[in-house]
Amino acid sequence: MSEHRRKPPQPQGGGRAAARRGQSGSSSGRRAAPRGATGSPADSYGFRSHEPDSAGPGGQERPYGGRAEARRAAQRGGRRRGADNTGPGRGRGRAATAPGKKRFIDYPRAGKGGWGRWVPSWKLVSGLFVGFVGGLVVMVGVGYAMVSIPNENDAAKSQNNVYYWSDGTQMVATGTGVNRQNVSIDQIPEAMRWAVISAENKSFYEDSGVDPMGIARAMANMARGGQTQGGSTITQQYVKNTYLSQEQTVTRKFKEMFISIKVGTKLDKNQILQGYLNTSYFGRGAYGIQAAAQTYYGKNAVDLKPSECAVLAALLKGPTYYDPAGNQDLDKTATPQANEKRSKERWAWILGEMHKDKHLSDAEYKEAIAQYPKPDGRKATRGMIGQISYLVDTAKKYVLAHSDITEAQFDRGGYQIYTTFERDKVSALAEAVKNVQEEKLDPEHRELDKYVQFGAASVKPKDGAIVALYGGDGYEKGHFTNNADTSGVPVGSTWKPFVLAAAMEHGTYKSGGQGVSPLSKYNGDDHLKVRKPDGTYYLNKDNSYFFQENESDHPWGYITLRKAMEQSVNTPFVQLGVDVGMSKVRDVAKAAGILPQSMSQDLNPSFAIGTSTPSAIRMADAYATFAASGQQTEPYSVTAVKHNGTDAPSFVKPKPAPKEAMDSNIANNVTDVLENVIQNGTAKKALALGRTAAGKTGTTDENKSAWFVGYTQQLSTSVAMFRENPKDHRLLSMNGTANTDSIHGGDIPTQVWTDYMKAALKGQNDPGFPKATPIGTVQDQAGAPSPTPSFTPTPSRTPSATPTPTPSKTTPTPTPSASETCGFGWGDDCGDNGDGGGIGGADGGGDGIGGTDTGGTDGGTFPTPTGTETTRPGNSRGNGNGSDGGGWFAGQEG
Repeated sequence: MSEHRRKPPQPQGGGRAAARRGQSGSSSGRRAAPRGATGSPADSYGFRSHEPDSAGPGGQERPYGGRAEARRAAQRGGRRRGADNTGPGRGRGRAATAPGKKRFIDYPRAGKGGWGRWVPSWKLVSGLFVGFVGGLVVMVGVGYAMVSIPNENDAAKSQNNVYYWSDGTQMVATGTGVNRQNVSIDQIPEAMRWAVISAENKSFYEDSGVDPMGIARAMANMARGGQTQGGSTITQQYVKNTYLSQEQTVTRKFKEMFISIKVGTKLDKNQILQGYLNTSYFGRGAYGIQAAAQTYYGKNAVDLKPSECAVLAALLKGPTYYDPAGNQDLDKTATPQANEKRSKERWAWILGEMHKDKHLSDAEYKEAIAQYPKPDGRKATRGMIGQISYLVDTAKKYVLAHSDITEAQFDRGGYQIYTTFERDKVSALAEAVKNVQEEKLDPEHRELDKYVQFGAASVKPKDGAIVALYGGDGYEKGHFTNNADTSGVPVGSTWKPFVLAAAMEHGTYKSGGQGVSPLSKYNGDDHLKVRKPDGTYYLNKDNSYFFQENESDHPWGYITLRKAMEQSVNTPFVQLGVDVGMSKVRDVAKAAGILPQSMSQDLNPSFAIGTSTPSAIRMADAYATFAASGQQTEPYSVTAVKHNGTDAPSFVKPKPAPKEAMDSNIANNVTDVLENVIQNGTAKKALALGRTAAGKTGTTDENKSAWFVGYTQQLSTSVAMFRENPKDHRLLSMNGTANTDSIHGGDIPTQVWTDYMKAALKGQNDPGFPKATPIGTVQDQAGAPSPTPSFTPTPSRTPSATPTPTPSKTTPTPTPSASETCGFGWGDDCGDNGDGGGIGGADGGGDGIGGTDTGGTDGGTFPTPTGTETTRPGNSRGNGNGSDGGGWFAGQEG
């Protein structure tokens, strides 16, 4: 019978024909493959053959094809699995995989159903593990082959850092290579080697040079956004010193690991230790043990004693914090006292570890620990003289604070730093200080003129550029502290403008948030109790009343805040600060540009009169906010940084943008009040400038510092004067300095300011200041007299109001009472120029009674007393002569 002959439909059971086909359907005796098992497109997508389907009960397809189909399936080896040969519909569904074809990765697993398909086989797991390990080995091998061993001599190559003036001309090139010199291992004392090993890596001679757990910890810390310090061996530190940048990345850690492995296998331990000690940074620009020995002890490394070795080894933990000379330019907490304490503690610990590790005998240890070998002080390097040293210091600190560059990287050299400093203004400021030193001070013949220091800074309002500063006598004279950019000198009454600004902005607890007018009256008498908002008074620790003092005991009575600022009277501003809230005063000062860390943390009443210690730069910048009508701009000293001629990528700090710190009219009203300080008050010496200016004097408790901060629209400049004990850096009183009873902000600091500003603004116009419009409401202190009562002075009272000094006393005859001085219609500003005049003021002018310059006080900062400290410090009082302070009532110029 031909296989192409069409057969009639067969019953479901198959019958005899089916039986015959079952016996002879293939040469192998196997049954023909069911539909769907041949792998043909027809099978895969459910197409039917050309043969007619036969339907049995249930309407199912015919389970088998013809003999030709069966033969072809047998020849291909097509066969359904036994499990698929049962049940109805076994020809439908997904095509089965041909048994001759296997997948390379059997996942999901064939032949498994349900969740079993997703459980990998042990072959797959083991294969993947072997592949991973193999790939890791290959990667390590490639990484090992690609890296090279670093050369310590390459790290010792010297490059300069070059600084430029604002006009692009070169200021100075630093880092000439004097502080870089490699030495061989035999020139490094054994004590130095063991000091480093005992402190840094005790297992150095036994370990492989790599700390895998340390690297793992570092990477985990990086993944969490933390620091990566810790865990590095001496070998890894050597690699980092000589080959790698300091960026904290996973790539760098892998590089470090590969190079460290290669270094550990190619170099012996002494070579590694030699390289490490030749490339480590010890601070003060000193790279390597030889440079460190010269810098700190003035000797060669080979001559170092074990005790000195321990001090140098302590520096490796961080020279900023372990150099006994201190490094406050980089961190305010790195004071000489704090650093020396840290250095001594680590020095003793290192010697103890050396002794415990049997690297020092009992006798050697006893000799080494007997006395701490304090290193030499800082020394000036080539080119770092005069004000250049402080300009470079300020610019360097700014770069480090606004980039990812470390101090060690920076001191390697190769950087070009473009600054904001103007050569002519820097010279003018230094000249102004020098002239007043020569005129007023004689430290060789007067003991009280010794240790007098100045700090000053000049900033552009609306821009923030620091154009000049005065940091001290110069590195070459042993003065390494930058007085322009360091805190620690209280600012005294120069803080009062922030109190006034806060009152204008926030009002007092009694004003319902409405701003306070500067014409509001407060009690200006001396020795007053300070009232809290709840009606109680501030107390000392012994529960006695705290009294706020003025520098003069003149009975001012109730005077306007404008007058109190003019004559720098303390008591009104202390009470005003309490009424406004010292936290609000702090916030206004911060918005103006004062750094929070330089503010006094104790917001007691004396906070209002300058117990805080901001730098000269920050004070100049904060007053520049008033000059710029409330726009504050962060001070800056660097405009661009390049490394070997190309922009340093991590220095991306753009020029600071101005931001509104306070309402423009508030700032303009503060300026209006501070103009009056120069016109009629404690800063009249600044009138010699001959142009519109505003400013405030400041003198502190026990005459330990004196300030003047003043500004025009073009320039804001601060000048500080103080005495400091060179041994412990404590402030000393200036009573008797310059052969005067006391120093105040209105004399020497104002003179320096005026001389400098004359030169700095020479040839520039005088734009004046924006006009201030009246602000706030008059909020008089409780007890103030009623405004402008009806009262007319009689001729008989006028002469009696004018005091006549008695020959027998340095103080004048009794002054008028508070009511006579400031009340009953004698002018709403108690003698302000043009504000109604003082008693006898012919033109409503004058500065007080009689229309003469009464001078005034610039009361110092009087911290809240404790115990029985309620008396005023014994500041002398001058009898005055009607000019520049003094006046008839024994007032002192502020």
